[in-house]
Amino acid sequence: MLSIQDAIKQGEGTVSIHGWIHRERGSNKLKFIVLRDSTNIIQCVFERVNFEKTWEDLDHLQIEASMTITGTIKKDPRAPTGYEITAKKYEIVGKSENYPIAKDQSVEFLADNRHLWLRSRKMTAILKIRSTIFGAIHEYFRRAGFYEYHSPLFQAVQAEGGSTLFHVDYFGKKDVFLAQTWQLYAEPAIFGLEKIYTMAPSFRAEKSKTSRHLTEYWHAEMEMAWSVFKDIQDHGESLLKFIVKKVLETNKPELAVLERDLSKLEPSIKKPFVRMTYTEALKVLKQKCGIDIEWGKDLRTIEEDELTKLYDVPVIVTHYPKMVKAFYMMEDPQHADTVQGCDFLAPEGHGEIIGGSQREHDLEKIKKRLVAMGEDFKQYEFYLDTRRYGSVPHGGFGMGVERVIKWICGLDNIKDAIPFPRTMERYKP
Repeated sequence: MLSIQDAIKQGEGTVSIHGWIHRERGSNKLKFIVLRDSTNIIQCVFERVNFEKTWEDLDHLQIEASMTITGTIKKDPRAPTGYEITAKKYEIVGKSENYPIAKDQSVEFLADNRHLWLRSRKMTAILKIRSTIFGAIHEYFRRAGFYEYHSPLFQAVQAEGGSTLFHVDYFGKKDVFLAQTWQLYAEPAIFGLEKIYTMAPSFRAEKSKTSRHLTEYWHAEMEMAWSVFKDIQDHGESLLKFIVKKVLETNKPELAVLERDLSKLEPSIKKPFVRMTYTEALKVLKQKCGIDIEWGKDLRTIEEDELTKLYDVPVIVTHYPKMVKAFYMMEDPQHADTVQGCDFLAPEGHGEIIGGSQREHDLEKIKKRLVAMGEDFKQYEFYLDTRRYGSVPHGGFGMGVERVIKWICGLDNIKDAIPFPRTMERYKP
């Protein structure tokens, strides 16, 4: 058996393929079946004169029935992919009746039938691009000398804010949560491995219904010893460039299915990303967008969108106010009211895709920040030990992989960037 794409490459002669019925139509004399597999689609023609004994079975085949087909392939510009197979024989492998998904069905209906919607050409294209992106992340970090490292998903301390924690009943113990990030359990490892990365699920109990939020998402994170703040930004930019380049090299057919404008992605490979401080971003927003924000307020989605509309590459915003960022971010030596933290904002209004920082390596400063947040620093003793015994400058970032997929694919909603999305309102199928 050949894949459909390999059959198209062969271009002529006898071929045998298998797949599922994507579309079907016909008359009393001819039956047209568009068959799909994971590689492509192709039109297959059945002439009744050659299948008189089984014509009734053939004529009653419906969408998503699985079958094998052997026949002669030839070029035909009228066919959906430019080639057509004249069938000589076939086998019905699995019947399908009254397939529930048709055109113009609601978003909720498709979500309820996600297990079937994954078969659509749109979702197949997205999932192929997703696979490329995961592979590119591994390749980038391994080429750069990082070790893959894994931290626990059951955790006893919070890193990103207690309001977004999923509490777990852990054999009767209530002070256990699903991981928001690997970070507090990753930092101890850099004192042995120095440069580490991971890709793993993270969980945020955010009561948000926006097109950018999932309660369960895949987190690509890195941490490195002996870094300076610029290293974190440089790795984030290089990683995103590497990902976009890989997708453009590998997935042009899938991007075409999604009708993605490649000219929107190409600048991110060819041009340096825009870098500006939070304070500079406020000035740009005021002067070019007419948006006046009080210093110290975090950027909201609307401000991020307006800022990224001004540029065709991601924007790296740095040096946020200390009051709006996590306790582990390092104070800027020149401006103690800001931190050496950064957010990468994707073009076209796709929002934050990476958040990173140089980590605070001064033990006493971390204690003060925890107390200011109302946290008992004694609960963080294992983490504080990393500052007691040979602390060094270090930093890292976290990248929401589905947000990157959303940007690269040009999706309206992040829920299409993952096979089975989990949100505030959806936990099944």
